[in-house]
Amino acid sequence: MIFKRREKASFTGRVREFIAPRKGFWRGLDYISKRMRRLPDSPHRIALGFACGAVASFTPFFGFHFFVAAGFAWLVRGNVLASLFGTIVGNPITFPLISGFSLYLGRLILGRGEGGSDFEAITTAFAAAFNDIWSTVKSWFGYGPSMLDGLIAFFWDVFLPYLIGGMVPGLISGIIFYALLGPLVAAYQERRRKKIQRAQAEQRALADQEADAYREQDGV
Repeated sequence: MIFKRREKASFTGRVREFIAPRKGFWRGLDYISKRMRRLPDSPHRIALGFACGAVASFTPFFGFHFFVAAGFAWLVRGNVLASLFGTIVGNPITFPLISGFSLYLGRLILGRGEGGSDFEAITTAFAAAFNDIWSTVKSWFGYGPSMLDGLIAFFWDVFLPYLIGGMVPGLISGIIFYALLGPLVAAYQERRRKKIQRAQAEQRALADQEADAYREQDGV
């Protein structure tokens, strides 16, 4: 195939590229910002949608942040596509901070202490929970024991505190992004509208000049 890589990237290479892309995160962020500003919607709905994506990034629904963001945006009548862009707030750089602080805060709110809030412990707990889910599903068809007890313990010890603790910084993050993006999108749309109006005016002026030239040639 023409576009196939000559050398297949190794697993470590793919992980490195995901965590620290050679082209840099700024290029991706610049692309997202341009696409978002050009969405055919009001600045309020675009900013609100992005804010919903930011809030969703603070929830423990890993693998489903797109759906959570879209659901939030639909509920508050924000722009759904902008909400998908907003999930960029949760990325390999920010997730260690988001998850650690969310779980730490949630356990403090629930009065359960502070232990097990580091990123490695959190990822280990979620990996074990996904394995327990799969084992439990298989047990329904007679393959192996159910791990429902482990899932219940995970829910009370990790998932629920994470969910509660993530709502506070998530809402603060959403409010900040909404306040910042609304005026930026409005200013961009106004500049774009004026640019289109100038281009249309220039086209009309050129058309009038051509019409005048034809009339002069015809002696009208």
